[in-house]
Amino acid sequence: MDSINILLITAASTGFIHALLGPDHYLPFIFLSKARKWNFIKTMFITFCCGVGHLASTVVISFAGMALGFSFSKIEAFDSIRGGISGWIFFLFGLSYMIWGIHKAIKNKPHAHFHSHGGGDLHTHNHQHDSEHTHQETKAGRLLTPWVLFIIFVLGPCEILIPQVLIPATHYDKAGILAIVALFSIATITTMCAAVAVGYFGFNQLPTAKIERYMHAISGAIICLSGFAILFFDM
Repeated sequence: MDSINILLITAASTGFIHALLGPDHYLPFIFLSKARKWNFIKTMFITFCCGVGHLASTVVISFAGMALGFSFSKIEAFDSIRGGISGWIFFLFGLSYMIWGIHKAIKNKPHAHFHSHGGGDLHTHNHQHDSEHTHQETKAGRLLTPWVLFIIFVLGPCEILIPQVLIPATHYDKAGILAIVALFSIATITTMCAAVAVGYFGFNQLPTAKIERYMHAISGAIICLSGFAILFFDM
C-alpha cells in the first residue's frame, strides 16, 4: 500500500512538472490561438484533445508492449523512434509555417493609395491586402493546423509515464495501473490547459497591434524552436 501511494504521488507530480517544464506543451497553442484568432473555447478544446492524444498513444503502446511480452528497453526504444519522428514533424511544420508567415507579412505590408478628386484635391489612404484573403485562409487553416498539432502530439511519446506503468504491471496490479494513468493524465492535461489559459488571457492584455501581421511568422518560429528543443535537448 505504501509503494502504490508513493507511485500515485509520483504520477501526479511528474505529470505536472513534465507539462510545465515542456514549453512545447503550451506555447504553440498560445501563439497559434493569437495568429489564427481562435476563441478561448476552441483553444482549450484543441489543447485538451492534443493532451489526450499525447497520453493515450503512450498508454496504448505501453499496454500493447506488455501484452506482447516486450521488455522496458524495447518499448523505450520504440518510443524514442516515434519521438524523433514527432520532433522532426514539429520542427519542419514550424519552419514551413514561419516561412509562410514571413511571406504573408511582407505581402500584406500596409501601403498608401493616392486618389485625385475634382478641384485638384489629392486624397490618400492606407491599405493592406490581408482582409481580401482572410476568409479563404481561415477556412483552409481551420482544420489543417489543429489536425497537424494533434498528429504531432499523438506521435510524441510521454516517456516518463512508461516506467510508472510498468512497475505495478509486474505485480499484476490493474487498479494501480489505472490509478497511475488517471492521475498522471489529469495532472498533465490540467497543467497544459491552465498554462494555455494564462498565456491566452495574458497575451490579449499586451499591445500587439504593431506585430499583428507578424503573428503567423512568430507562431511558426515558436513551433520550430519547440521541435528543435525536442530533437536536440530531449525536452
